[in-house]
Amino acid sequence: MKILNSILIVAVTALAGATGLVHAQTSAPFPSKAITLVVPFTPSSGSDIIARLMAPKLSARWGYPVVIDNKPGASGNIGAAQVAAAAADGHTLLMAINTFTMTPALYKKLPYDAIADFAPVAKLAEAGYAFAVHASVPAKDMASMMALIKKSNGKINYASPGNGTPHHLAMELLKSQYGLNVVHIPYKGIQGALTDLAGGQVEMMIATVHSLRPLVEGGKIRELAVSGQVRSPLSPNVPTFKEQGIDVMDSVDSWYGVLAPAKTPTDVVARLNRDFIEVLNLEEVKSAFAKQGLMIRSSTPAQLEALIKSDIARWQKVVSDAKIAAD
Repeated sequence: MKILNSILIVAVTALAGATGLVHAQTSAPFPSKAITLVVPFTPSSGSDIIARLMAPKLSARWGYPVVIDNKPGASGNIGAAQVAAAAADGHTLLMAINTFTMTPALYKKLPYDAIADFAPVAKLAEAGYAFAVHASVPAKDMASMMALIKKSNGKINYASPGNGTPHHLAMELLKSQYGLNVVHIPYKGIQGALTDLAGGQVEMMIATVHSLRPLVEGGKIRELAVSGQVRSPLSPNVPTFKEQGIDVMDSVDSWYGVLAPAKTPTDVVARLNRDFIEVLNLEEVKSAFAKQGLMIRSSTPAQLEALIKSDIARWQKVVSDAKIAAD
């Protein structure tokens, strides 16, 4: 009997130890308090619009407030640094855009590591880019436009919202792949660039399809191509770059996603991924995104991680080749 009791005591002790180990490896309950969505840009930016469209639905699902915290500055680095330093419990998240993969190439020192300090949660949406020209430019497609550029011998200008912006890097990628000699005119923001494109002070620009729509509809500019695998629903009559034999622009889109701090437990990341995607699939959310020119493109955490790594490598090369520095 004593031997049996000893065996039972050892077994119970071992079980208790194993149970304690399981509890130690299990994350704290999520959610257990308000969730903060850090938007690293100003109100009315693409990531801010997405956050504000999704926040009420997420709050209803989670039973806790979802707070939007705009932290603009340094091409999104200020907001990203805040999330990288936050507790890894799922309650502080970064509403990231593809500039997140460009800043490592543009800034010599960042207060975070874009890969090591974050746990990808989900890709949410894309906003496609278009190659646009002033209405006076005679080219009607990319082949005739590139022929015109080569014939001009460096006399054609293009606008961007500033050095190191996605618009700038997208054009530099196209330039480097096809040996195009065009002059970059950087502006301090998108509005000045669009105004001068509409006025003909600059001949061309790459910008998001939805930002170009008013000028297209007003007859001021013309779109020659759109990025992505398929045509934009906002510009269904404009062929993709790929349709015109240019395959380097397939994945050059302004994508939006959600990141958590590194070491966020995998079960919390999985819960976040599921909840964000389920909210994306609500009909009212789909409709609201479409009105903003946003195409829903969800992903797994692993797929977003792969996208981030491939984009970082691509933009490092573009920035290095073109010797680009951030403003």
